[in-house]
Amino acid sequence: MSFLGGFDPVWIWLVLGIVLLCAELLVPGIFLMWMGVAALATALIVGLADVPVGWQILIFVVFSVFSAWGARQWLSAYGMESADPLMNDRGGRLVGQRVVVTSAIEGGSGRVKHGDSEWIASGDDAPVGTRLVVTGHDGAMLLVAPDPASHIAATPTDEPPALS
Repeated sequence: MSFLGGFDPVWIWLVLGIVLLCAELLVPGIFLMWMGVAALATALIVGLADVPVGWQILIFVVFSVFSAWGARQWLSAYGMESADPLMNDRGGRLVGQRVVVTSAIEGGSGRVKHGDSEWIASGDDAPVGTRLVVTGHDGAMLLVAPDPASHIAATPTDEPPALS
């Protein structure tokens, strides 16, 4: 590799591999890690045999493709468990939550409010002010149904105390 000022190619591939592995810590995703592994594997091959520059680059590209492909296969087979699978699923986080109708649900469509957010809702017809519960979502539209807690008959302990 005369164009690199006489540096030993093994060291160049080792440094490239380490830089890519360190860059993986700063960049989201896990792609650069496999490129770093490919650079380290190329350094090993170049250290064992005197390989011309063109072949070194080809070896690096082949190792990069196979390591990324292998990682993809492994991750699709075993997956990565998330501590919070609903992290980026706002509608999914609302399933089971109570909402209040703000625009009457007529013909299966209306608007509901949860906290300080209003959502498009789909469900049985309901007038403004009705309490519903979120049963699911379809994109940004909440699927709602009557709140079972709002239909429970009052029991003697639920009644307010009588005034004397």
